[in-house]
Amino acid sequence: MIQNLMKIGLFQPEVPAKVASAEPDLTKGTPVLFKDANGKLIDLASLKGKVVFINFWATWCPPCIAEMPSINGLYKKYKDNKNVVFIMADVDGTIDSSTAFMKKKGYVLPVHIPASSMPKEYFSGSMPTTIVLDKQGRLSFNHVGGADYSNPEVAAFIDKLLKMNL
Repeated sequence: MIQNLMKIGLFQPEVPAKVASAEPDLTKGTPVLFKDANGKLIDLASLKGKVVFINFWATWCPPCIAEMPSINGLYKKYKDNKNVVFIMADVDGTIDSSTAFMKKKGYVLPVHIPASSMPKEYFSGSMPTTIVLDKQGRLSFNHVGGADYSNPEVAAFIDKLLKMNL
């Protein structure tokens, strides 16, 4: 039902009018880490120079599941762009279950689990939460709740972030 409501235009993410925010770079100081299915750690600070799309989700969360097709479509648009990184962070920490879920649904999204504490500005506990960091590591987009990421404004926003100089 949520997916159908997305198709008729509800649950649209509020894309900021300006490209960069005044938010500080929260990747300085304490490392913000994610672990992939192979056990490889990713430190957000190492992703400077890239636009980073992070979605905090769980396999049992209906709004998370409802927005997954639109995130998968957005990922497919940028998957070959080395300057865009997607992190699908399963907040349950069950990487095997979340990887199996993605495979069963036919999604190609890269699954990770948080491997450190998260700044509350990134994730306060509500799911789904989606954030986008600009190339300087600043929080440029934050949406709590399900959303339709097939909205062309989302891709246009990512494209604007990609064009920004460091």
